[in-house]
Amino acid sequence: MSITALADLPGRPCPIAAALGLVGERWALLVIREIALGATRFGDIVAGTGAPRDRIAARLKTLESAGIVARTKYHDSPIRYEYRLTDSGAALTPVLDALLEWGKHHAVAPDDPDRQHRYRPMGELKVKGSR
Repeated sequence: MSITALADLPGRPCPIAAALGLVGERWALLVIREIALGATRFGDIVAGTGAPRDRIAARLKTLESAGIVARTKYHDSPIRYEYRLTDSGAALTPVLDALLEWGKHHAVAPDDPDRQHRYRPMGELKVKGSR
């Protein structure tokens, strides 16, 4: 896992800045969300995030290097991988829950019909594949 010394961070060094260094890239938390929801294959993660394939490939590599996501080969020819959250990745579900609640109240229109009933907190799900 990529651990950052607080003294090496620019500006006000704090654990928030260190955490954002690992998961603050665009699409990173949505990749984690998709894996937590059970999307373990690359195409499913891309479809769930709506991001370009090259961006998701880059995020998966970064998250794997940071020890947040692990990959395992499920097919040899062509080589294909499945992704799962490590314990570190699964520990991000409360962060996703907090963003879900904040988003429902501050980022989604109050009259949006899917605002209140479409999404369950991630903590209510059994995160698939985590160790």
